[in-house]
Amino acid sequence: MLIINVLLGVYGDVHRVKILFNKKDSALIQFATPQQAAVAYQNLDHITIYGKQIKVSFSKHQFVQMPKDGTSDMGLTKDFTNSPLHRFKKPGSKNYNNIYPPGTVLHLSNIPNEINEEEIRNIFSQYGKIKRFKFFEKDRKMALIEMETIEDAIAALINTHNYRLADSMHLRVSFSKSKL
Repeated sequence: MLIINVLLGVYGDVHRVKILFNKKDSALIQFATPQQAAVAYQNLDHITIYGKQIKVSFSKHQFVQMPKDGTSDMGLTKDFTNSPLHRFKKPGSKNYNNIYPPGTVLHLSNIPNEINEEEIRNIFSQYGKIKRFKFFEKDRKMALIEMETIEDAIAALINTHNYRLADSMHLRVSFSKSKL
């Protein structure tokens, strides 16, 4: 479920996820707003992740219900309302201006000064081949990394967003419009 929260969280704040009992490859996702759900739909419908194409569509349900007290749904429903991974908590956040469809180039931010290119390459190379890497000239806390395929970039984003680089610094990863 964390995979869902991280990937869909690029496009909106995921509040709840319910994996369907009889269709474990399907889930209901509740976003903070209908607009965020629409942005996720625009950007993620028919992308390939881990070798499978995903289909995104709107549900007739307005809310994902949590299990009633005392009942178990075998962990198929999770509440992410207060997740630290939310990117859009602040109204008017600059994150709204930096929403792009999945691509091979990822934007990295919140990089501590003591972290070098080799360390970042070692982290990202676990998820696919890296074509290029470049720190921003004016702000070394940010960088661009280009993966060989979009699927590799998606896997890298899912696995490295919020990755702990230092005691109180976690990597922020998003798709980029920039080219390297």
